[in-house]
Amino acid sequence: MILNLTQHSATPEQIAQGVGDLNPHHGEIQQLKSLLTFESLPTAEEVYERAYAIAALAQSYFVDVAMIGGAPYLMGALERALNKVGIKPLYAFSERVSVEKIVDGVVVKTNEFKHIGFIEVWL
Repeated sequence: MILNLTQHSATPEQIAQGVGDLNPHHGEIQQLKSLLTFESLPTAEEVYERAYAIAALAQSYFVDVAMIGGAPYLMGALERALNKVGIKPLYAFSERVSVEKIVDGVVVKTNEFKHIGFIEVWL
């Protein structure tokens, strides 16, 4: 399984490629979202502490691979923290698809993101 360590639920395409979300019944999804969300300017120490807390959470799932995403200033630290506990970080790659629909006689253009695959991090 590829553990989802992003703020968003895995898409059907990602699930088909082996992505699994955290257990929603143990409060872990909310814990992850809290660790990924910064309400104010963080110190370097706070960034690293959160990265290692996320890695510890992931380690409790006994996985070898995790899909990550979030604030760019957190991702480098998270990559290293996951690597230290033996988990390979991956980033999702999506294709942006423009879709036009007619809603109440008005053409509405939206972007949908189609999951294509994963980008492996080399550490």
